Amino acid sequence: MFKPEKFKGKKACVLGFGRSGLQAAALLARHGFEVLISEDHSSSRIPLADLPSGIELETGGHSGRVFACGFIVKSPGIFPKSAVLKEARKRKIPVFSELEVALAFVAKGVCILAVSGTNGKTTTTTLLGEILKEYCRQLAPARRVFVAGNIGTPVSVVADELKAKDFLVIEVSSYQLEDSTFLRPKVACLLNITPDHLDHHGGMKNYVKAKARLFKNQRANDFVVLNGGDAYCVQLAPGLKGELQAFSAQPNHALKTDVFFDGDEIIFSQGDRLRPPKLQGIHNVENAMAAALCALAVRVPAAVIQHVFNRFEPMEHRIEPFAYHHGVVYVNDSKATNLDSTIIALKSFERTPHIWLILGGRDKGASYEVLLPYLKDYCKGVLSIGECMDKIERELHDSFPIMRCGTLDKAVDYALAHAQKGDIVLLSPACASFDQFADFEQRGRVFKKLVHERIKSQRIGKEIKQTPQTN
Repeated sequence: MFKPEKFKGKKACVLGFGRSGLQAAALLARHGFEVLISEDHSSSRIPLADLPSGIELETGGHSGRVFACGFIVKSPGIFPKSAVLKEARKRKIPVFSELEVALAFVAKGVCILAVSGTNGKTTTTTLLGEILKEYCRQLAPARRVFVAGNIGTPVSVVADELKAKDFLVIEVSSYQLEDSTFLRPKVACLLNITPDHLDHHGGMKNYVKAKARLFKNQRANDFVVLNGGDAYCVQLAPGLKGELQAFSAQPNHALKTDVFFDGDEIIFSQGDRLRPPKLQGIHNVENAMAAALCALAVRVPAAVIQHVFNRFEPMEHRIEPFAYHHGVVYVNDSKATNLDSTIIALKSFERTPHIWLILGGRDKGASYEVLLPYLKDYCKGVLSIGECMDKIERELHDSFPIMRCGTLDKAVDYALAHAQKGDIVLLSPACASFDQFADFEQRGRVFKKLVHERIKSQRIGKEIKQTPQTN
């Protein structure tokens, strides 16, 4: 456990110059620590003069200066078996996660609600944050709500602002959890566990182990919200210490649930009935169930939850319809960075072969063969892009038609040329974006821009053809 007073006067090294690394360094500097940020890659994203006082930066590799520091803060995404971490541990230099360091500066009495899972984290975290904000607006104006973590704002940014009785809603990734030796949320929610980040964690066993750290330090007066229909979640249930609240929108589930879906309403064991948000797919009903159970655990009235459900809108990059042209719907699901996310996206549409699926990017280690039954039920064809095109073709080509496009713009061109009225063009890549894009957000926005530009071009071309020619 990181205790700031124990390391007072010692220099900190933050590994990684990403958003969370920089903010963790800034937090430590604000509290009087000297900090070295050490980045393996070359970086010129910000001038050195813009670094906060007390922070030094080295890029292009980790030097021996790292090992002269009193402790190390590991940014999410740093490979756990990297040479620099092995050497640090060999020298018995303490290594802490960015999340754990940030939480060490959070005031006592803050109510922490943490959401994790392979899929649905951001939607559930956002929905829960909106529910708590509405609760504070209506019934507890002295309390505030902060939403942070993997959702985009590092906890380090808000750590100093939090006061007793405020709510802190954190989206927590497996990268953040794997190094967190002390995390104790009042409410811990695990949505699901399916194969993802296996290249980073070294297999499914370690991935599940990282997710389980969400509950490690909870006590009997804390709460657990768990997916009763997810096999890995169910396996974790017997060892949990907090009060368990299980959810599942599926008719068959292994764990006794405290809420179910009758097709129209979410019905809770204590009698509350809620209409889910107008979001596409049964997975979003489960996200709503989870958010509601988390809110009820901290005594938010059902009427407040329903008020937020009624106005909640679909989020960008998550099964987001954004364009209609000649009877074809274009859907941005760039956030689908694993196979299960893509399966969820496909299942949210009518079960008939009418989808052109844009698939590919940077491979994450799982087999694309699991997609085959869904491709046959829902898709007309696969438009492959990115680094893993060869693997996609090897694993799917003999069983399903694949058009090798290479880049997103060529996939869009192919889709516009071949999609017919009633079809859907769906970007749901099942892969990371880092081969061709900075992140999934950029990939999604580029996709939308390309589609809008091509549609506009087609319309202008049609208008030119229809304009009478005069001599």
